[in-house]
Amino acid sequence: MTAYPVQIDVTPIVEAFFDPATNTISYIVKDPTSPACAIVDSVMDIDYAAGRITYGHADAIIARITEMGATLEWIIETHVHADHLSAAPYIQGKLGGKIGIGSKIMVVQETFGKIFNEGTEFQRDGSQFDALFEDGDCYQIGNLQAFAMYTPGHTPACMVHVVGNAAFVGDTLFMPDGGSARADFPGGDAGVLYDSIQKVLALPDQMRLFMCHDYGPNGRVIQWETTVGDEKTHNIHVGNGKSKEEFVAFRTARDAQLDMPKLIIPSLQVNMRAGEVPTDKDGRPMLKVPVNGL
Repeated sequence: MTAYPVQIDVTPIVEAFFDPATNTISYIVKDPTSPACAIVDSVMDIDYAAGRITYGHADAIIARITEMGATLEWIIETHVHADHLSAAPYIQGKLGGKIGIGSKIMVVQETFGKIFNEGTEFQRDGSQFDALFEDGDCYQIGNLQAFAMYTPGHTPACMVHVVGNAAFVGDTLFMPDGGSARADFPGGDAGVLYDSIQKVLALPDQMRLFMCHDYGPNGRVIQWETTVGDEKTHNIHVGNGKSKEEFVAFRTARDAQLDMPKLIIPSLQVNMRAGEVPTDKDGRPMLKVPVNGL
């Protein structure tokens, strides 16, 4: 198992931005000792029925970074999201920074390149991104050291990003009363997801965990921060020593009952391109709808 360089005594500044249209939480992660910051899991707004893209959520994050006088160094994607569109290139165009994702993006690009019948002009080598992370890779946000943990299962390219005592878990985990993410997308695997969750739960109990989504189960207010210790004790899918066999049986049965995310078709096409909207042969932004392909 990879020996990760955990720095539990280092506390980054974390600000959350909730998008009610997709129940996504985006984050600014700032070095308290320098102007440097990163963004994790940004959102581009889409009115799918109207085919209209806007940037209100991203503009709010951009405005906050500008207000702070901060310098954007990284735009991190924890995985290729199937339920919202990334605003990474829009933000990069405004503030700079490097766009990073897990190296297994190439697996996702190959899989969905076929589903969406992409031509040879669609590169499947991850070259749309500025950085491709391997398990244990470290990078800097100013004076903060961050590292990536490979956590597949929800998708083949999922990674948890750890910055000091804050870990951004993507869809690997939800809040304790929300459980875990589905594992039935192409390339997903419930058993692999269980193993990935155990890697996260092996971090120190006081490690802060920041969710990518929250749906307010049973009508509670939206939340996005918990700890490893709380997840180990209370997570309804994996907490309190639940076995891999129990998890796989539950997750498989549960996933069979779930509908596809409403934005999966535009999200995958955009996000596997690092947030760029595909174009037709005349250069016009255009999305495809594969019939019976998912």
